[in-house]
Amino acid sequence: MTVMDYLTEKGCSFRVTEHAPTFTAEQLAEAEHVRPRNVAKPVVVRTERGGYYLCVLPADRKISLYALEQLLEQGTVQLATEEELRCLFDDAQLGAEPPLGELYHLPTLMDRTLAKDKEIVFQAGTHEKAVWMSMADYKRLVNPRVLKFSYPAALDEIESMPLDPFFYDPFML
Repeated sequence: MTVMDYLTEKGCSFRVTEHAPTFTAEQLAEAEHVRPRNVAKPVVVRTERGGYYLCVLPADRKISLYALEQLLEQGTVQLATEEELRCLFDDAQLGAEPPLGELYHLPTLMDRTLAKDKEIVFQAGTHEKAVWMSMADYKRLVNPRVLKFSYPAALDEIESMPLDPFFYDPFML
């Protein structure tokens, strides 16, 4: 079943747009002319106890595995491998997985920074199509558990920069 068929079957209001192939959530934001914080980026994690979770966060944020370990209390949390993704999302192109845990029998966790948006955009299972839908419809469909498990991607850039102890202006970043 395609993502669009699933959304139609569930009675969701959505629209599909086509664009040049995109391979990251940030590229999708650029192609769709929307801020990265409005793009839903799915990340699949595996717990030490063998469970999988579909984590959904804004494109401009990174997942904190440590935060998930504390919140889920399932032992060590790791990113799923590409082979695991191929098995879990057998009808989607690798890297274009939609953030629809219900469709793939995965519990969905949504970062609370994304939960505030009125509308979200996400890959439709291919690198050339995006789905736009209201957050209310998305939440009704997926029934995500809303938690805080991400941090701004920009923090990684700041931490990797060599700092001059005599000159540091955080506003220049």
